Amino acid sequence: MSLVKTLPILLGLGAALGSVSAWALPTDSQQPIRIQADDAQLDDKQGIATYKGDVVITQGSMIVKGNTVTLTRTKDGAIDVVTSVGNLAYFEQLQKVGDPKPVQGYGVTIQYHAQQNRIILIDKAKVINDGNTTEGEKIVYDTVKQIAQAGRANGSAITAPRPRIDMVIQPKQKTEQQKAQ
Repeated sequence: MSLVKTLPILLGLGAALGSVSAWALPTDSQQPIRIQADDAQLDDKQGIATYKGDVVITQGSMIVKGNTVTLTRTKDGAIDVVTSVGNLAYFEQLQKVGDPKPVQGYGVTIQYHAQQNRIILIDKAKVINDGNTTEGEKIVYDTVKQIAQAGRANGSAITAPRPRIDMVIQPKQKTEQQKAQ
């Protein structure tokens, strides 16, 4: 696979992954993208790139891991969907400078729909943010509106059915001044 043919996909991937603004440092989209995998295949005519074998994609503070990661492009070359599949696929990214820990997401399948600014975690879905957790069959996050929905994964084959959502919300830590009042 030549760099000339993969360059549009890599540049598009940077634009797509860098636009996850709600879960991203502002400088992440300006960082180089590194893709590590055991195998890479590109179908330029169909606009599909598939990476297999312990795939790790990094850009700035963002890390995506999976057994297989597939990138699809629109007809004009923009990234359409990034799909990471694994046992469990993994996503992490710092939200802002100074955050001690990144937002972490897990699922058998993690999809990023660039055109709709949506991240979908399916099957054994879990998001951890500042000690707070949300678990369910499916978690959908709108990166522009910063709205999350969790629920059943209707129409999807699920390996671990979860009829109910499980959330843990940590209490806010009081400052010394608030404790004194």
